[in-house]
Amino acid sequence: MAYGSVLSLLQTLEQLQQTNPELIRGQTAEMLDFLHATAEYFKNVLEDTSKIRRSDDDAEKINSLEEKIRVAASDAEDVVELNYYQFFKGLSLKLGAARKNFPDKDLKRVVEKMDTTKKQVMELVSCFSSSTHDADADDDDQIHELPEDSIIGKSSTSNNPMENPEETIVQGLDDDLTKIVKRMIFPPLDLDIVTISGMGGIGKTTLARKVHDHPEIRYHFDIHVWVTISQEFRPRNVLLDALDCISKKLNVVDQIDKKTKNNELADMVQKKLKNRRYLFVVDDIWSMDVWDSIRGIFPDYHNGSRILLTTRETEVAMHANTSSPHEMNLLNLDNSWKLLRDKVFGAKNDHPPELEGIGKKIVEKCQGLPLTILVIAGHLFKMASTLESWKDVSKTLDKIVVSHQDKCLGVLGLSYHHLPIHLKPCFLSMGNFPEDFHIETWRLIQLWIAEGFIRTSGGCKKTLEEVAEDYLEDLISRNLILVSKRRFNGEIKACVMHDLMREFCLKEANATKFMHVERTQGLVHTLPAQNYDVRRFSLQTQYSYVANNCCKQLPHVARSIYSFRLVVGPSITRFNLLRVLAIFNRGFSSFPLEITKLFQLRYLAIICDSHFPSSISGLQNLQTLIHDKSFYYRMSCGASVNIWMMKNLRHIHFHRGGYLTGPSRECIQNKYRVSGMPNLEELSGLCSTSCKNEVFSGTPNLKRLIVWVTYSSTDYLIDMSSLRKLEALKCFRECVSKDSIKRFDFPTSLKRLTLAGRFHFLWEDISTLVMLPNLEELKLKDHAVSGTEWRLSDEEQFQSLKLLLLNELDFQIWEATCDSFPNLKHLVLKNCNKLKQIPIDFTEIFTLESIALHDCGTAVEGSARDIEQEQVIMGNNPLKVYIH
Repeated sequence: MAYGSVLSLLQTLEQLQQTNPELIRGQTAEMLDFLHATAEYFKNVLEDTSKIRRSDDDAEKINSLEEKIRVAASDAEDVVELNYYQFFKGLSLKLGAARKNFPDKDLKRVVEKMDTTKKQVMELVSCFSSSTHDADADDDDQIHELPEDSIIGKSSTSNNPMENPEETIVQGLDDDLTKIVKRMIFPPLDLDIVTISGMGGIGKTTLARKVHDHPEIRYHFDIHVWVTISQEFRPRNVLLDALDCISKKLNVVDQIDKKTKNNELADMVQKKLKNRRYLFVVDDIWSMDVWDSIRGIFPDYHNGSRILLTTRETEVAMHANTSSPHEMNLLNLDNSWKLLRDKVFGAKNDHPPELEGIGKKIVEKCQGLPLTILVIAGHLFKMASTLESWKDVSKTLDKIVVSHQDKCLGVLGLSYHHLPIHLKPCFLSMGNFPEDFHIETWRLIQLWIAEGFIRTSGGCKKTLEEVAEDYLEDLISRNLILVSKRRFNGEIKACVMHDLMREFCLKEANATKFMHVERTQGLVHTLPAQNYDVRRFSLQTQYSYVANNCCKQLPHVARSIYSFRLVVGPSITRFNLLRVLAIFNRGFSSFPLEITKLFQLRYLAIICDSHFPSSISGLQNLQTLIHDKSFYYRMSCGASVNIWMMKNLRHIHFHRGGYLTGPSRECIQNKYRVSGMPNLEELSGLCSTSCKNEVFSGTPNLKRLIVWVTYSSTDYLIDMSSLRKLEALKCFRECVSKDSIKRFDFPTSLKRLTLAGRFHFLWEDISTLVMLPNLEELKLKDHAVSGTEWRLSDEEQFQSLKLLLLNELDFQIWEATCDSFPNLKHLVLKNCNKLKQIPIDFTEIFTLESIALHDCGTAVEGSARDIEQEQVIMGNNPLKVYIH
């Protein structure tokens, strides 16, 4: 993908010029400046062309343009990074070593190639711009010829369910239908906009159709209008569709010709709707701008008229109406089976009983997406209804789905092609993970940063992580990535991609040469020759032999390797431009020293049962270091003192109790090197013995910290006084021991605190946490506190606390007032079986939005209901009580 290659080149050039300005002089500086300016030009061209509607001829031109840019940008980056690598490889690390100029080998060649490519691109852009202008002019004058049957007629009378598969879904929509019909009919009398959102193929149009055709709706509204927007929005055609629906209802004929202007058509629509209660269905709308452009044609006569809007984009739904957007969910197993059964055997459900078991296995693989189920149903309908034939379908389901390009992947592809271009590399990167792989947000964000997909503009005050979080939220709001777990504050904890969406992702990634995913399960495999021009690889095979065989065939300019079976050997050192090495599900008894020679590495994830070697400091560009251990290995591992020489580290993850020692100048050979990790923002899995000022003073910008107390002694002190920017802290204890919270020197910057494990703090200790003025979330879990009573005095107030979670605690009595938690929004109680009641004074916490109870006693449930009822009486309707 050209845009990803250009972003990566820009990041490489900017990092080189920012971190080593003294190396770049004279002609070398001029050539690098030219490469940067040309890459910026390519970036702007790609962003502009991505916004243009494409005909078949245009698509071919743009694909040619993108391929030229991709190749030129990739080659330029290869040369720049190889020179960078050769320079530092030859640079002596001895004390006082002289700096050399940055080498310019082959730079002149790539400058000439970039210049030639730029001229070709400029020529293509010039031709393309003129043809696009002419096409747009033609579109402005285009009259939409209405067929004899209106859109309503075509949609509702189609007998072939696979022509419009989303319109044939009939299972699992009853609850959705009831909710929306009520919103259509009941107050308010003001014009109300009801939105339906969800991923492609989930049944939005079907639900809207069922609402439109519902008997109560047909009776309640005087006028029923249906318009379909789609991606290629033409205002004139929308107005003509609307007039056609209205005219047929009123039994009139409009005189419209080519000279009738759009504003005249809009006036005609409004006049025909005047003083009539109408339902206007706007199906398949894609952007906020489109909604803004048509919003003005809907008059409000305060007579209960409604607009029903369907969209794949949650952001569009919220823009149209922020009040209670209706989000559609995937079907459960029962409704999935009923849908498949009805489509294959008809409404009479006359099916062989032995097929129900295998049928449910088939729909389980469809993951609740009606579009997939309908495609499989169409395939099964043509086959013999035997157990063996259905088992064959179960085994080859992925191939069957992919073979229906237009009905399946084509439908989902519309969402991808409508993406802003800066989100496309992030979306495609999800194909690096196997089916049903739930990836933690923090890992995904660090991968995007390491890959070079995240870039901040000059005036942007957000960090790279914050920009990446925005990108992820955007992809989720467009229903391209699914949230598998959220935090209580709404932040995304983990996400996953639907299997069908993943199939499209892999297809697109392969077509654009963005990456190659190896899924071959045979014992012998040869990598296809065309994939030598790819820079990213994911080895998702079952056998280590296959993964290693593929790895040996990868081009030496590979940038990323994701592997689930790779055994690292000496051959890994030939990837001297490698940025990402993520090894899953394969442990090493000792750390492979070959990895420490991968100078360009930004992201390293490895499962290893030994310490990091001192040579790890050779990875001077490393940003993320993840050190997991085998499940059965319990000994603590850590890093040598040389880790303090790695100034670019942003994230370190140890598995349960990794240790660090403070930086020691005697161990650092070169006095010109930085001793410390000024960019480190997250440190996870640190052993409590390493929580000392001498360690934390080297990480002044740390924001998130996870500590493990792995021994029974209470003779320790966790000194965090140096961490003045720390926002989130989690402390876990594996051993049983009565402890004192006084051993923790909490910084006042702390916003989120979790204490879990058998600390057995006293409740009096917990009350002292009111001294943390910025604390917004407090989670006490798994016997972190012992004692039967938690009594808060009038002076003890958690002024900023918004979330309080108490899990597996033995207290029975809880005394507090509304002033104890004046800003509390969410209260969560889990497995607090001995607690008698929630403080009744919580009825006067008017910020309270939810109380969630999991396996608590009936007395607690009753007190929660009492609080809810009292708050309703006092007008605080947002409070909800959830009992699990």
